Amino acid sequence: MRTLVLGVLGCALVLSVQAFYSASDDVVQLTPANFNKEVIQSDSLWLVEFYAPWCGHCQSLTPDWKKAATALKGVVKLGAVDADQHKALGGQYGVRGFPTIKVFGANKNKPEEYQGGRSSQAIVDGAMNALRSLVKDRLSGKSGSSGYSKQGGGGGGGGSKEDMVELTDDNFDKLVLNGDEVWMVEFFAPWCGHCKNLEPEWAAAASTVKEQTGGRVRLGAVDATVHQVVSSRYGIRGFPTIKIFRKGEEPEDYQGGRTRGDIIARALDLFSDNAPPPELAEIVNEDVVKKTCGDSQLCVIAVLPHILDTGASGRNVYLDVMMKMAEKYKKKMWGWLWTEAGAQMELEASLGIGGFGYPAMAAINTRKMKFALLRGSFSETGIHEFLRELSVGRGSTDTLRGGALPKIHAVDAWDGKDGQLPVEDDYDLSDVDLDDNIDKDEL
Repeated sequence: MRTLVLGVLGCALVLSVQAFYSASDDVVQLTPANFNKEVIQSDSLWLVEFYAPWCGHCQSLTPDWKKAATALKGVVKLGAVDADQHKALGGQYGVRGFPTIKVFGANKNKPEEYQGGRSSQAIVDGAMNALRSLVKDRLSGKSGSSGYSKQGGGGGGGGSKEDMVELTDDNFDKLVLNGDEVWMVEFFAPWCGHCKNLEPEWAAAASTVKEQTGGRVRLGAVDATVHQVVSSRYGIRGFPTIKIFRKGEEPEDYQGGRTRGDIIARALDLFSDNAPPPELAEIVNEDVVKKTCGDSQLCVIAVLPHILDTGASGRNVYLDVMMKMAEKYKKKMWGWLWTEAGAQMELEASLGIGGFGYPAMAAINTRKMKFALLRGSFSETGIHEFLRELSVGRGSTDTLRGGALPKIHAVDAWDGKDGQLPVEDDYDLSDVDLDDNIDKDEL
């Protein structure tokens, strides 16, 4: 009986955690089934929270999110996505931690990161600021919307015509087989109903995939009724047929779902599987920091001991650990930097590094100017645990001192060699006259 009671209580606790929002709330519950209709095709401004039921910060945000939704009712819409359950939908918009809030404004296919506070008042203020910007753009004639490209041309919806490449018998080998990119290719027929349903999803996914992979994964489409040479080569019999092409390999049949979220998720997997690990750069000037951290959701920075303390071999051990972690987390597309202790004192001070000794590590979100410090060991196990906690929205964070990155000094890059002590000047005392009357014991 006790087991039954505990089981019932356990279920009740799980349900209470998962039931963040109900139909009676003014927060719209969003899923892959209704997201396109409710958000993407809407003229309204949307703030969408991507959450996970187990996330403590998400649970804390819930009452303020509900309160803000009620205050903004009829003005700005607030929605919520269980991104733990709907991973593909979260992945489509680059959600890596919880809660993540996105602002879907003029261009619904390129939402902006919400940068405001998490109280109901801050959420309302942020929503109203976004609304004012949207209205101002519309007043000046900037609609900001981008329609779906049509495989036959024209149309409106959610992608750029240039992002989804029209492939033909003439250009297929040059672009797909001989190019360095990974390709997802749809073979379609204009009269095919399933192809027409896939059309806007494919076009919208093409834009997101091109942006998030830097063009290293591309989406294309072949009208198989017109370009029969290439279609026959790959035995296309039904429509739509989607194949994956990697340079020098046999094509692979795509087995995933047909929503843009499914397509994007598979494309990002292809990108990460074929992408080299990110570059591990030394902080030698401000440009390096901007280039590495500017487009990354997270920037991992290590402060290594002085070269005189470790020598080249010791430093390379630390750098090897970082490179292994960069390889392990390359799907995240984070930035990776290192500097020598004492070379960037303002940066160390802003991160509170120094009291924990060296090597030290911090992970910085340069958009929110938040950071977290590695408290465990500077090892594969310690760093993996640190980054894993951050990637799921856990871990202790703090605001960067001053609310901005500090001044970065220009320094010489490490030459890969052991350090050398500074050479002291030799003083020649042969020409110095000493007073003969000075007692020798005083010398």
